[in-house]
Amino acid sequence: MSGPLKGLSVVEMQGLGPAPLAGQFLADLGAEVVLVTRKSGPVDKTDINNRGKRSVALNLKSPEGVAAALALIEAADVLIEGFRPGVMERMGLGPEACHAVNPRLVFARMTGWGQDGPLAMTAGHDINYLGLTGFLHATGEADRSPPPPLNIGADYGGGTMFLLFGIMAALYERQTSGKGQVVDAAMVDGASAMMALIHTFIARGHWSEARQANLLDGGAPFYRTYECADGKFMAVGPLEPQFHAELVRLAGLPEDHLATQMSAKDWPDRRDAYAGVFKQKTRDEWAAIFDGSDACVTPVMTWSEAPMHPHMAARGTFTEVGGVTQAAPAPRFSRSTPDNVAAPPAPGSDTDAVLRGLGYDDAEIARLRDAGVLT
Repeated sequence: MSGPLKGLSVVEMQGLGPAPLAGQFLADLGAEVVLVTRKSGPVDKTDINNRGKRSVALNLKSPEGVAAALALIEAADVLIEGFRPGVMERMGLGPEACHAVNPRLVFARMTGWGQDGPLAMTAGHDINYLGLTGFLHATGEADRSPPPPLNIGADYGGGTMFLLFGIMAALYERQTSGKGQVVDAAMVDGASAMMALIHTFIARGHWSEARQANLLDGGAPFYRTYECADGKFMAVGPLEPQFHAELVRLAGLPEDHLATQMSAKDWPDRRDAYAGVFKQKTRDEWAAIFDGSDACVTPVMTWSEAPMHPHMAARGTFTEVGGVTQAAPAPRFSRSTPDNVAAPPAPGSDTDAVLRGLGYDDAEIARLRDAGVLT
C-alpha cells in the first residue's frame, strides 16, 4: 500500500452508511483497514464502501471470536464502530476492554444521536437527525413540506466527515500523550456544526425561518436551479455582484437587476422572470453560453452524465473498478499518491491470512473454523 496513511492500522466493525464510508476513505489513502464481518460470502464488486479493505469473518458471540477480535484490536491504531450505545460493551469489546489490551487505541464511535442524551438508544436515519438540527426545516419550497435531501447532510457530512476529523485529531493528540481515547461522533452534532454560517446569518438578523426566503435556500433568483426547454436544469449561483453581472449579460436579463440584486422584495418576481428566460433554451445550449465564464452557472448533470462532463473527466474524478463506476480517492496529494483503487474483498476472504499475521498457526485456525468461531 502507498498513500499518506500508509502504516496506519484500522479495525472496522461491519456496519452501514457513515462508518463504512469512513473506513473506505482511510483505505483509499493507504491505511490497512481490516473489516470484521459476521459471515463469509461471495465477492460483491458493487460494494464500493469496502474497496481496498481486508475482510475477516468472526463469530463474536463466541469467547474465542471475541479473543480474536481483541488480538486484532491490540495491534491497531484505530477501531471504528457504528452500533447503538452499549452494543460493543455487551460483546466484550467496549472501550474499557479494548484499552486494556491497547491503551493507544483511538476508539471511534459513530451514531446518529450520540452516546448519551434522551434519544441515544432510539433508531433513526439521516432525515430524523437533520430534523432536529434546523437544517431540514430550511430545505425546499415555501409552500411544500421539506423534501428528503438524500442522506448526505447527516450521514456523511455530519457523520463520516466528523468521525474522520475526530480520528485524525485523536491520533495527533496521541503523539503527545501516548494515549488513545474514545471519539463520540454524533450526526446531530456534526450536522449542526456545519451550519455555522447559517447561525451567523441568524444572529445578525439576516435569515428568516420561512423557507425559500433567504440568500442560500432558493429565495434569491440568482441562487437556485431553473428548468430548461428540454426539461433538464441549470444551477445558477452568482452571489457576488461581478459574477451576477456576468449572468445578467450572458442570459440577456434586464440591466436594472444589477443595482438591485439584493433587493429581497423583488426576488419573487425575478424568480419567475429568470425561469421564463431559462425555458427558452436547452440545458446544453445554456451550458455552451456560460462555459468558461464567471457567471457561476453550470448544467445539472445526472448520475450517469457526471463522469462524462469534460471537467470531471479531465481531473479523473471518477474511476472504474471491476466494471463499476465510482469516485476516485480524494483529496489529491503532491507526493504521497495512493495506489490505484482495489476492488472490495469477498467477506471473510482474508480471515486465515490475517490470523496468521497475529500468530495463529494453521492447526489453530482449522480448529477455530471447525468450532464455528470463524464464519
